[in-house]
Parts: sequence; C-alpha cells; structure tokens
Amino acid sequence: MSDTTTCAPEAPAAPVGTLSLRLTEVFLSLQGETSRAGLPTVFVRLAGCPLRCRWCDTPYSFQGGETVALDALLARVADFGVPTVCVTGGEPLAQKNCLPLLTALCDAGYSVSLETSGALDVSRVDPRVSRIVDVKPPESGEHARNRWENIAHLTQHDEIKFVLANRADYEWARDVLRERRLDRVCPVLFSPVQGELAPAQLADWIVADRLPVRMQVQLHKVLWGNTPGR
Repeated sequence: MSDTTTCAPEAPAAPVGTLSLRLTEVFLSLQGETSRAGLPTVFVRLAGCPLRCRWCDTPYSFQGGETVALDALLARVADFGVPTVCVTGGEPLAQKNCLPLLTALCDAGYSVSLETSGALDVSRVDPRVSRIVDVKPPESGEHARNRWENIAHLTQHDEIKFVLANRADYEWARDVLRERRLDRVCPVLFSPVQGELAPAQLADWIVADRLPVRMQVQLHKVLWGNTPGR
C-alpha cells in the first residue's frame, strides 16, 4: 500500500478586483517606529482587532471603518506618490484579504511593512513584506496571546518589537530575548509605553545589560502628540 498522501489543491485566488477590506484610514506621514523611522510612508490602517492591549493607542480602529475594494485602495495609495507603505491596524491579519493586499502592494513595486500583534500566523505573508511582530509583555494584558510559533518564520528582513511599561516588563523581555536568542533571528526593538516608562530609564537599562536591541521612541508622537492620522 502506498503511503503517499494526496492533498486537495488550494482554491484559486480570487481576482483582485473582486476583493474588499474594512478600512479605518489611509494617510501620509513619517514612519515613527522600526528601522524605517523617519521615512515618508503611506499608512493603510485596517479595521478590527481581536486583542485589547491595555495601552493601545488606536482603539478607534477596533470597529467600524468603510468597505473598500482592493483595487480602489491601491489607487488611493498610489495617489500619494510615495514608495514606502505600512499596513497596520488594529490587527491587519484579522482580515483574510490583508494577504492579497500585501502581495498586490509588493507587485506594484512598493517597499511594504506589516505591523502585527504577533497573535496571528505570519507564515503566509508575502516574503517581500517586512513583518514587524509585537511580543506582548505581561503589563499589556495580552501576553498569553503571543504566538511563539511565528518566530520560526521570521528572517533578517523582519523585526520583533517589545513595548514595555515598567521594570518587570523589561526584565521579562530581556529574559525572552536571551532564552530564545531573538537577536539571531532578526533585529529586536525595545520601546517605552508613553507616559508610563521614561525613555531615558529604558535606555539606561538596555545599556547596563548590554542588550543587542535597538531602543526606539515613537517619533510621530514626539512630533505631533497623539493626533490620529499622524
């Protein structure tokens, strides 16, 4: 008896013109985080998120939004005339059509990044996309949702981000970094929660422990505060 398993073929992808997404907003700003900080970037913020992180700064994206055809969304992105695009949320991967959106953006020649909570599978994201994956610390209230399997799918093209509220969060992140050797996987970012952990304090801890991470603050908030769409 043959032990070969026959798998049913995947259903063909739907044409781009028939796909739609729930969209919160599209806007042009400077990228405020990651190694792309400071670059003029078109942000595509999709609606919806299954997580409720305690310090989320975009709760307005949890519900509502407008339904937009994928090809119409691509046209709106093109109108800005900028080569760098960030797909964010909410949690963009909560929408199945986020995947064809990312591929379509890459096919159009954009340099694309994806900001994701780390709670959903990133393995099917187009490999041309830079995946910015959050690892949620205890103070977020969502650390049980971390999908550790995602780490095996990351490359040096991606980045891992920890947003930290206090010393306990920092020590937890430091231990995760060391135990899982995350710096060997891809660049690792440590950020303070605005208004809860002083940036200088986090910087001192990183230097004292000689961690192989990049310290970052949210540049857009330094420039414009908590203004939505900036």
